[in-house]
Amino acid sequence: MNSNLLFDFSVNKESKTIHIKREFDTNLELVWQAWTKAELLDQWWAPKPYHIETKSLDLRVGGMWLYAMVSPMDEKMWCKADYKAIEVNKLLSWLDAFCDENGIENNIKPRSLWTNNFTENNGLTTVNITLQHDKLEDIEMMIEMGFKEGLTMALGNLDEFLLTLKK
Repeated sequence: MNSNLLFDFSVNKESKTIHIKREFDTNLELVWQAWTKAELLDQWWAPKPYHIETKSLDLRVGGMWLYAMVSPMDEKMWCKADYKAIEVNKLLSWLDAFCDENGIENNIKPRSLWTNNFTENNGLTTVNITLQHDKLEDIEMMIEMGFKEGLTMALGNLDEFLLTLKK
């Protein structure tokens, strides 16, 4: 793994957004596939020692990714991503939510509108992520729940996983 890869995480309180910028030492197509194919997402999305199990993934505007984050004790916390915009190898946007195993939302925890922009330069792929929220309190709750640490671990998992795909 290239330890010089860019990782930036910031919060903009005025716009109620979280911004993440992350580089990956591989081509754009491989990174795109890792973000859009269930069998690949299942390999890296959750912070260890958790893992995820995708129940369904319908990658189209109006489609949904429904998955469970599974604890080491085999407890499942269900989540979904409702796809809002997709431009292959460029843009992937979804509205996330905690839910039950059928995709019925849990309104207790905040939703985030993710906008992920993918670019490649000299063999390095950058993913620019913006999470938009309705209220600053939603961001504060996510930070308290360990979002930054969990996402940092998951993106590290992706680094490791991409190395196995490049071989």
